[in-house]
Amino acid sequence: MKKKIITALLCMGFTVLLAACGSSEKSKGDDAADKANTSDTISGITKIGTVTDTGGINDQSFNQLAWEGLQKVAGEKGVEAGYLESKQQSEYPTNLDKMVDEENGLIWGNGFTVADATLEAAEINPEVLFGVIDFAFEDVPKNVFGVVFRAQESSFMAGYIAALTTKTNHVGFIGGQKSDTIDQFEWGFKAGVAYGAKELEKEVPIETQYAESFADAAKGKAIANKMYGSGCDILFCAAGGTGLGVIDAAKEADKFVIGVDKDQSYLAPDNMLTSALKNVDVVVHDLSAKAVDGEEIGGQNYEFGLSEEGVGIPSTNPNLDSTVYEKTMVIKDLIIEKTITVPYNEQTYNEFVETLK
Repeated sequence: MKKKIITALLCMGFTVLLAACGSSEKSKGDDAADKANTSDTISGITKIGTVTDTGGINDQSFNQLAWEGLQKVAGEKGVEAGYLESKQQSEYPTNLDKMVDEENGLIWGNGFTVADATLEAAEINPEVLFGVIDFAFEDVPKNVFGVVFRAQESSFMAGYIAALTTKTNHVGFIGGQKSDTIDQFEWGFKAGVAYGAKELEKEVPIETQYAESFADAAKGKAIANKMYGSGCDILFCAAGGTGLGVIDAAKEADKFVIGVDKDQSYLAPDNMLTSALKNVDVVVHDLSAKAVDGEEIGGQNYEFGLSEEGVGIPSTNPNLDSTVYEKTMVIKDLIIEKTITVPYNEQTYNEFVETLK
């Protein structure tokens, strides 16, 4: 009888509504997704959700990319997708519990700061699959997986571009909160600047400051204004929503800024030099689709870099000199070939610069 009912519903073009959790937004599949057959959800996962870090869903980078990836899965697979925003870290456990209560079969935690709360939720709910972006677990439970990116590789390319583009020979880096993840951006960028400066036989000092927030655009703008005022003509910011203030400062000062996570050129068409891409949307989409299709993806960590097309820089940008772009593509190949080993923290950076002497 159940098989007959399912068949009847399919013949009628049964549409699966995509509802968000709590106060979340909705995402609905297109006509093709509406006609998807039951093999799309053979694993039993019919609802997927994501819990943002404190940067919020509209940070124009990290969290937004994760949500875009889930929306795409929803459209293709005919499942429900939703999100919950976290204004502060203390909300992570509550939001994860809400996602479980809403019967999401796959729940993503956006960012390393959500990792501990996600692991606790996974222990309590072994029937739910949990994924965490920007975190690799030492011991990975069967219903958990971690996703990390070699963000230092795209950041190196961005730093190289900065060194070859700067007119004042003075650039800056602005971070959100100090962590292993943001270290990749900082020291990869600094290494790229050092490499480019060595190539041009010049010195390019780098100012550095942390905003201690991924959601304080005002502080990001204040730090950027100070750096631009001290002589920096290019800034790279890895700080989620805080970076929106840095971009505003770049536009007002008519200086260059380097975007992060996604191609942010649309936010500052005349001032975005390039962006250090981290293709969170692609990875979230691909792994979510596998889970919905019934593949066992838990119990392990996944890593993505240039060779896996998990990071990179945009192929087009009118503000980036074509010759500089072509040289950067050579650098990309050298990184993939492991001719250049990109540092990911201060120690490996110091070892790297020694090789440039």
